[in-house]
Amino acid sequence: MATHPGPIRKLWYQWKMMQLPWRKQWLIGFDLKGNTYWEFKDALHSHRHRRIVKYSVWTHHGDVNVPPQWVQWLRHTRYEAPSIAEQQADVYRQDRMKVLAAQADARWAAKPSALDAPDKGQPVHMLESRELDGKSEGQDRIEKEQPEEEKTRKRTRTEPKDSPWKQQAKGNPGDAWQPAAWAPPPRRRT
Repeated sequence: MATHPGPIRKLWYQWKMMQLPWRKQWLIGFDLKGNTYWEFKDALHSHRHRRIVKYSVWTHHGDVNVPPQWVQWLRHTRYEAPSIAEQQADVYRQDRMKVLAAQADARWAAKPSALDAPDKGQPVHMLESRELDGKSEGQDRIEKEQPEEEKTRKRTRTEPKDSPWKQQAKGNPGDAWQPAAWAPPPRRRT
């Protein structure tokens, strides 16, 4: 219930909760939204009691939300009806869970993703080479030790005339292949 019931309503609840022998139905409890939960004797089975919920007068039927503890009680999964303190603790738990979920989402969003653009700066793993201007650290150190003539000679690389890479560039052998039209074979007479 959003607001606590007044003294007259509390007296009415206490009166309806009494399981007097002539009474056919009695109030078991209510939830924080104002729904009341009733139990009554089944006409066919005297040993079993039926359980129902009566929604608050101010609630539209499309907006009715029965808490899980009361659903368990309605389906006879739970023997004892939930108390108000238990329902309030569950509401507090749900609010706390929402705060923790929002914090976890914020932490997850702060971590870099593999799907991010390269300019966002992915962390470099220790096993990968750290390239500086297209060169690795070891390659940069070797080039500093070599004279300028050797550096230019290394950069101008010529491929041999009979390179297999140039031959493959002409085309693949199956590039000109086309499937033949299908013609059915003559039918055998039986």
